[in-house]
Amino acid sequence: MRILVADDHFLIRDAVRGILRELKPDATVVEASHFAEAVRLIGEDPDFELVLLDLNMPGGDGLDTLAQLREQHPATPIVVVSALQDRDTVLRALDLGALGFIPKSGRRDVMLGALRLVVSGGIYIPPEVLERTCGAEASQSSAKPTPADAGLTERQLDVLALLMEGKSNKAICRALNLAEPTVKNHITAILKALRAKNRTEAVIAVAALGWRLPKVPAR
Repeated sequence: MRILVADDHFLIRDAVRGILRELKPDATVVEASHFAEAVRLIGEDPDFELVLLDLNMPGGDGLDTLAQLREQHPATPIVVVSALQDRDTVLRALDLGALGFIPKSGRRDVMLGALRLVVSGGIYIPPEVLERTCGAEASQSSAKPTPADAGLTERQLDVLALLMEGKSNKAICRALNLAEPTVKNHITAILKALRAKNRTEAVIAVAALGWRLPKVPAR
């Protein structure tokens, strides 16, 4: 497994290397200390299986760089590891396609668990963001609805499971052998059922509800 760690602080990179050794002992870890270097390394080797990206490095804007990388390398999993952890920044990063947002202030075991979740196909969202986003709804009702309560079909749950993995519409089409208009219709129904405005809100809602979604085999 090849992993890129992009952070301008040596001590942070060193700490992350230690966590990655525990996560994947045989992983090859490559490092970048500024945005241009990260962009260059991914351009030269688009087969990185995981990229850990700080949002505050020399040479550019973190969210702009994330958007650039997601556009140029949509198949490369990117997780943000940042000291910037306000709700707007977290939601913006997830909306741009990050598969997780790990605050640097978190404990070592939290980061390890978050990376394990992402590597296994999930999306990590800081609990405090879930609490702030869903707390009002939770206070209104202690009973959490199930997918059946929300009226989602088995096929829509398959689509939702792939959304939770950060898959694009085209990737979902390939995985489920569906036409793109069909996938778009399913996503519209999912967003309506979850009362979500976009994919990011849907991901947050599902994480807060704790739904166990089907594992869709790769095609």
